Amino acid sequence: MADDDDDEWEVPEAFQPDPSEFSFDLEERLASVVAIKSIVPPDATSAPSLGMEREGSGVWIDAAGLVLTVGYLITEAETVWITANDGRVVEATPLGMDFETGFGLVQTLGRLPGQKVAPLGDSASMGHGTSGVLAAAGGISHALACTVAARQPFAGYWEYLLEDAIFTAPAHPHWGGAGLFGADGKLVGIGSLILQQGQQGGKRLDLNMVVPIGELLPILETLRRTGHSGRPARPWLGLYATEDDEAVGVGSLAKGGPAEKAGVKPRDRIVAVDGQKVNDLASLWTAVRAAGPAGAEVRLTLARGSRQLDLAIVSSDRTRFLKAPRLH
Repeated sequence: MADDDDDEWEVPEAFQPDPSEFSFDLEERLASVVAIKSIVPPDATSAPSLGMEREGSGVWIDAAGLVLTVGYLITEAETVWITANDGRVVEATPLGMDFETGFGLVQTLGRLPGQKVAPLGDSASMGHGTSGVLAAAGGISHALACTVAARQPFAGYWEYLLEDAIFTAPAHPHWGGAGLFGADGKLVGIGSLILQQGQQGGKRLDLNMVVPIGELLPILETLRRTGHSGRPARPWLGLYATEDDEAVGVGSLAKGGPAEKAGVKPRDRIVAVDGQKVNDLASLWTAVRAAGPAGAEVRLTLARGSRQLDLAIVSSDRTRFLKAPRLH
């Protein structure tokens, strides 16, 4: 999920935003986007899939040193460094992570006087065809003028479901933690993924999936204060799913997770959840969520070869399987 590390890259000039087209100070707003580098211990649960060194962006949203980013950059991180556009560096600590939305919060351990702060905007205003700027750390040469290509649900293989994601085009090459700014210069989302969509004639359209800031606003203060959203944890199975035109299947399993303990196997096909047939990732995770909060029993109907079997899985809270951050 993390984007490539290449210090020499630039967005082609033709795709960079034109400051004269905005009613706000574009350079000042882009200065609120900072670089994030995190170090994760080798025994972390997420290390094999996300790596031990992760780099991306974040947006400074509070003068007290609060930075908003995408959660996978800081999950299980022991050390985090924030670099401002003027080159100043400050150590930081993971403050909060919400697996339901995908947002992560980082708190700097020192101050950067004069650091620009981005105001939070209204992501509901970012409808189809709306223009915006998706910016990684590094100023205008790392910013992309983009358009909202769609607003629709997004389901990820890692037990992730977002009801109203923002999809933007063209795609930003360094999307992880990038800030999406609306026409008023306010922050309306955080970049999470790059996706490929087939078009007529065999052409391919690359899109970024952006998590809307509207998902953050109801939980921001609780997340900042406690490190969690305050909502009941969603049921987690430790199951990485696959999807094709014919079926939803099990790609792999989290070691020691609920699904593995219950006897689920890679390459099993998932027929139903609690008697509800599933045919794609969205219907799978919707049915799992309907079972209740973490700790609820989830019954999977599986096809394994020519056999069909039912397995009861006692779901868990995903955070119980992650290393807690060090306290500073």
